[in-house]
Amino acid sequence: MLTVDYQRLGLQPGELVLDLGSGPGRHAFETLRRGARVVLCDYDTGELAQARILSSAMAETGEIPSTDAIATTQGDGVYLPFPDDTFDRIIAAEVLEHIPDDEGAIAELHRVLKPGGIIAVTIPAWFPEKICWALSEEYHAPHVPGGHVRIYTENELRRKLRDAGLKPGDAHHAHSLHSPYWWLRCAIDPQHSDDHPLVKAYLKLLTWDIVERPLVTRVADKVLNPVLGKSLIVYARKPESDEVTGRGERSARAAA
Repeated sequence: MLTVDYQRLGLQPGELVLDLGSGPGRHAFETLRRGARVVLCDYDTGELAQARILSSAMAETGEIPSTDAIATTQGDGVYLPFPDDTFDRIIAAEVLEHIPDDEGAIAELHRVLKPGGIIAVTIPAWFPEKICWALSEEYHAPHVPGGHVRIYTENELRRKLRDAGLKPGDAHHAHSLHSPYWWLRCAIDPQHSDDHPLVKAYLKLLTWDIVERPLVTRVADKVLNPVLGKSLIVYARKPESDEVTGRGERSARAAA
């Protein structure tokens, strides 16, 4: 299940991609299928181990070209273990809402992105997330270790991207059918509702949608996404050095 739109990301074969907060690698594997190279970076070493196991299995079955173009590294989003201007593209999917110093993490993402490169940032959308927080305190931090520490508006995320030196552009929502699932879990018990009949029934629907991609759910998801989409995705570009220099020169002339 992909959240990022690769057309908007502008990914090209051979490019180097950072998948921050990669988990077991759902976006990383799609990146490999498109002929790019990818580094999975996550704070959780268990998730990275699972990604390595999955990548080996997928390479054996031909689902990805090979494991030659994939690497994993454990890292903290606020102190990324990479040199400046390393990556052509960055995917930061559902990670910033977990980081107390999100502005520090965004500054690091700006630092390791090449000039002209594009980053896709996905976060829980404001409206569905607000309902989850209202339904249950057990859904988010501090009640959940490592859980969500804030609710973003799109304007807030765009401002923080701009403050870091990035230029926000396109945005869209995704996964509207997932919002009622999380509302249901929050209404029952977000931590212990896996075996509840209603939760199991809705999860079965979501699994059917992900595996089969029937027309009825694809149409419903597209229609409902602008309002109910569980994730907000914002794409931003790191300006070329001459753009930054030109902006500084213009500011200096204006001040004079």
